[in-house]
Amino acid sequence: MCTGEYFYVSAVVSRCLKHQAYVFVVCPCHSARGNIFLSYLWCALIDYCNAVLAESPRVITDKLQRVRNSAARVVIDTRKYDSGLSQLMHDEFHWLDVTDRVRFKLAVLMYRCLHGTAPPYLMDSCTLTAEVTGRQHLRSATQRKLVVPRYRLNSFGHQRFSVAGLSTWNLLPDSLRDPNLSLDTFKRQLKTYIFAKY
Repeated sequence: MCTGEYFYVSAVVSRCLKHQAYVFVVCPCHSARGNIFLSYLWCALIDYCNAVLAESPRVITDKLQRVRNSAARVVIDTRKYDSGLSQLMHDEFHWLDVTDRVRFKLAVLMYRCLHGTAPPYLMDSCTLTAEVTGRQHLRSATQRKLVVPRYRLNSFGHQRFSVAGLSTWNLLPDSLRDPNLSLDTFKRQLKTYIFAKY
């Protein structure tokens, strides 16, 4: 387990709990408005910079998932062991699980890289298979797949953006890699694709 990831996630969880204490001081009656504010604040804290958690061990992302589940329980006013929480999160709130949210953000970032709206240092790591000499005849060249650089299996190389982002893009279906999709259409279809797996 990467120590940096562990400390990052622990800091996010402690910030969420600190904000919970503040909201309960301001709204001691646990009003519906305070609960909704708290849940969306938690989701914003969890979403901020969570792309660095790509391909992280489950033990890391599960801590954030528990905070997200707590946010959902606060909004719908259920107890910890009530059943059907994940179904409500997906159907009512349209919230993705933490690992899927990270993949969603990576895929959107890859879309922006391929359409020239991302920072140049990220776009430099994206090379279409069709642009590599000797690979134009491959099937992946016509499917707008990207060349994923090699990495050592026993290192954290698979968590780098240049590997995790490109791999995420290559795993998307062909319909989502269509260059003619607008950003809003891409996001909507991507979220539909991920929700279909639930």
